[in-house]
Amino acid sequence: MSIRDRLQGIIANSNAAPNQVVAMAVNNNRTVSHESLAYHELKSRIHEELLNRMDLAVMENLPQDRLLAEIKALVERLLIEERTPINDTERQRIIQDIQHEILGLGPLEPLLADPTISDILINTHRQIYVERRGKLEITDIHFANENHLRKIIDRIVSRVGRRVDESSPMVDARLPDGSRVNAIIPPLALDGSLVSIRRFAVVPLKVDDLISYKSMTSEVAEIISGLVKAKCSILISGGTGSGKTTLLNIMSSFIPTSERIITIEDAAELQLQQPHVVRLETRPPNVEGKGEVSQRSLVRNSLRMRPDRVIIGEVRGAEAVDMLQAMNTGHEGSMATVHANTPRDALSRVENMVGMAGLNLPPKAVRQQISSAIVAVIQVSRLPDGKRKILSIQEITGMEGDVITMQEIYTFEQTGVAADGTVLGHFRATGIRPKFADRLRVYGVALRDDLFDPTKRYE
Repeated sequence: MSIRDRLQGIIANSNAAPNQVVAMAVNNNRTVSHESLAYHELKSRIHEELLNRMDLAVMENLPQDRLLAEIKALVERLLIEERTPINDTERQRIIQDIQHEILGLGPLEPLLADPTISDILINTHRQIYVERRGKLEITDIHFANENHLRKIIDRIVSRVGRRVDESSPMVDARLPDGSRVNAIIPPLALDGSLVSIRRFAVVPLKVDDLISYKSMTSEVAEIISGLVKAKCSILISGGTGSGKTTLLNIMSSFIPTSERIITIEDAAELQLQQPHVVRLETRPPNVEGKGEVSQRSLVRNSLRMRPDRVIIGEVRGAEAVDMLQAMNTGHEGSMATVHANTPRDALSRVENMVGMAGLNLPPKAVRQQISSAIVAVIQVSRLPDGKRKILSIQEITGMEGDVITMQEIYTFEQTGVAADGTVLGHFRATGIRPKFADRLRVYGVALRDDLFDPTKRYE
């Protein structure tokens, strides 16, 4: 989108802004001051005059830092000419708002700059919620109108070569920092466009961060590290927003730098730190319904790319069968995430997804594939107080008849809830020494005996 197009869109939105501010206030039972209306009217006039004064042909070729400086200087000059009495705070706000609209994502820029925000949830142009430390809270930020929001959505999805319109009203995309974006527009969204942004830290979390947040203990981290180094295939299970992708990123840090890793995702989220990482991303169908590239196609193709490990961001369909085959045919140490409430449910979901491939395999054959491919299932969850924790590490030990057998190695036991809503509990070993301990020893990872002492409690 050119600078001229962006500016014209800004002006159209700004002209409607005062009325939209009133509508927003009525909707939230708040009163709008005359100063707020005056601010939007002033900003609208500055926008219009900015378009008349800017040499757009020159601006298009300027680097971003120079362009920001030019916009700031021109807006300050226009504010002086306006002779409207405003304070320094309002002056800086107008400058920043215009810079964000031209070069960024408009009203979302302050939220994207806040490192404490993990999710941004846009419920139509009138209402934006954010999640901080696992708790949702409403903001006083909003878009001017539906058209304004749609322009920002188009700007996001066009960066990654995708589109959203009435014929294709749902889209997955990502921001330059890796944050995941999902947008859905009318006619599917009845009240207006909806956007969900899952934020990712600019500096990825490390295992020490999860230990300090009490999401896991150093003992749990030692076991997980050993599993990854010993090339054990692992399935991470959990609900939406439970921290599956964050844990997968952290677990990948234990992979030796000498290995070739291929990641496969619907919308690229993983932030692996190894030097030899190949990233693949699915492609949705075009307007004619053609050109789609599914996760299953990418998984099958990745096996021809000489991977040491294949990491699937989330298994959600027929690619499950190819994932299991990869784990069983020389690509041990592969990892994936799946939506499930318990480790046992995770295996059931994988079994159901294998059925989506249409191979008509008997259930026992599918379960044998699962039990021989996956070594451990790690269950993560977001607790009622908003904190994310590893709730269970379970080892798959084989088959008994038609049933996959599992044994729990570590668990988090909730003992109650404090007066402030904080979940109380502790980590502990179950006392079972896992079968994979022998495999870890072969790879030079010796687990201490006291790691499995059930009498010890770890807060």
